[in-house]
Amino acid sequence: MASILRGDIYWADLDPTVGHEQAGRRPVLILSRQAFNDRSGTVVAVALTSAEPRAGFPLTLEITKTSLPKRTWVKISQIRTISTQRLAGKLATCHPTEVKQVIEGLNELIGKP
Repeated sequence: MASILRGDIYWADLDPTVGHEQAGRRPVLILSRQAFNDRSGTVVAVALTSAEPRAGFPLTLEITKTSLPKRTWVKISQIRTISTQRLAGKLATCHPTEVKQVIEGLNELIGKP
């Protein structure tokens, strides 16, 4: 597999899951940097959805600057570290300003020191 970069959007198999975790085969946005991805064999990613969410920012963020065929929201609260073996097929790349907004939303959720 080619280098996986921050901002890449891939299909991922998120099963098995427990409780309210996002399940199944779905797109994910990679948040971790290439050096981490290459060395660890894992990525830090957030799940994407085409279902219009009830919650707004910082729990979700619509991304519009991609080539994805449907309206898409990042489920910022659904962050996971997953093996690169779960990834299958790059779909698109998220614009850097939108990746920055996702990271800002995550900082709001977990609290910035």
